[in-house]
Amino acid sequence: MSAPITFDNSYSRLPEGFHQHQALQPVQRPAMIQINPSLAAELSIDEQWLNSEEALGIFSGNTLPSGATPIATVYAGYQFGHWNPQLGDGRALLLGEILTKGNRFDLQLKGSGPTAYSRGGDGRSPLGPVLREYLVSEAMAALGVPTTRALAAVATGEQVYRETAEPGGILTRIASSHIRFGTFQYFAATQDLENLQKLADYALARHYPEAEGKESPYIALLDAVITKFAKLVAQWQNLGFIHGVMNTDNMLICGETVDYGPCAFMDNFKQSTVYSAIDQQGRYAYQNQPSIAHWNLMTLAQALLPIIDRNEEAAIEAAKACLATFPERYETAFNDLGAAKLGLTPSSCSTELLNDFLTLLEQHELDYTLSFSSLKDQIISDAGSEPEPSLAAWLERWRQALALETNLDQVTTQLSTANPVIIPRNHQIEFAIQAAYQESDFEPFKALNEAVTDPFNEALAMSDFAKAPAANERVARTFCGT
Repeated sequence: MSAPITFDNSYSRLPEGFHQHQALQPVQRPAMIQINPSLAAELSIDEQWLNSEEALGIFSGNTLPSGATPIATVYAGYQFGHWNPQLGDGRALLLGEILTKGNRFDLQLKGSGPTAYSRGGDGRSPLGPVLREYLVSEAMAALGVPTTRALAAVATGEQVYRETAEPGGILTRIASSHIRFGTFQYFAATQDLENLQKLADYALARHYPEAEGKESPYIALLDAVITKFAKLVAQWQNLGFIHGVMNTDNMLICGETVDYGPCAFMDNFKQSTVYSAIDQQGRYAYQNQPSIAHWNLMTLAQALLPIIDRNEEAAIEAAKACLATFPERYETAFNDLGAAKLGLTPSSCSTELLNDFLTLLEQHELDYTLSFSSLKDQIISDAGSEPEPSLAAWLERWRQALALETNLDQVTTQLSTANPVIIPRNHQIEFAIQAAYQESDFEPFKALNEAVTDPFNEALAMSDFAKAPAANERVARTFCGT
């Protein structure tokens, strides 16, 4: 059976300065943990083949599929605000690009071994981060958030060594592309303006063809990326999602969420929440994500300046004008999403109600997801569970605002579609990982994956997957796992 994947590897055809070719580094005893039939269908990959030994060989990095051109890509980045002039795919291998139904997607192995950019690392991934990324990225897709996707998770049958020995894993990741802000920053920093322009032209053609013919195409590129990230980060905030490591090498030009290392969804709402163990100063706290996104976009604009306009002053003014639009775009997106979570149409009233609700959630240490998902039960005061006493006055104001809406059925539908009952909670992810580590039991992982990829299913509202953690179950720290 031949692999039903059609590759057309446009990125590997870019000049050598963009990447380095990399041989496969096989593992000894690979075993399939999970495949993603629904994503495979979107990619026109046959599910029967997905279950084959040939697929296992490819997803474990043991077999090179026909047409693939494995490369590791180079980039730079600002990491926690500090400049690193050269990074790159230190434990990832881009096998190639899948063409399906007129669309192009990267197929990348993550945890497949060292590359020229590994900086002394082993290039492998522990199994835990593979399971976490699979769960959270697929949950994000189900929640409607632009994201990289997980096509398969494989156990390598080998140990990797961090603080202790851990079982190894490999994730097969799908992305619209892996072009990062840091990819542009690498060429700008090395003053390789020829390749900087080639990269910008490539990104325009691949992701923003409507901007190619504009009078200032690279300003149009920046503007399109700003639009994407204003909406993306608003969606993160709307769901209580904390990325955890918003370095510029973890920002994709296509506007998809990538690199689910120390990420987490909040339980109790608190603006200053930080989960990442490596974020000692709280740079990437929940409340900082919009301003950090704006800062990251500024560094992207800075990298583009040499090709925006030969006149540096003109380039700076054009970029500044473009960047100045981000706060309003973000606020509009966040308030629109927030109004939907309240079952309201966007207005100054809905914005005030949203802000007051969030203040109450923080003051009374209430669960973010459950507080929103239970609102539908409170439309009729005697329906559903007893409301939290601290919310009583707010609920009355909210019902008065709802009374002005013309269609109550539409309101209840909106509340159901805007407020998930299931998110991938930290304690449940950790339980699934520990079951895999200690007992080689992947059933908790599979059950959790099934739940988080059906996040609006109200039949799950009373399940364990929807429950907030008990005090002794809370996971307060997450780790990068590299």
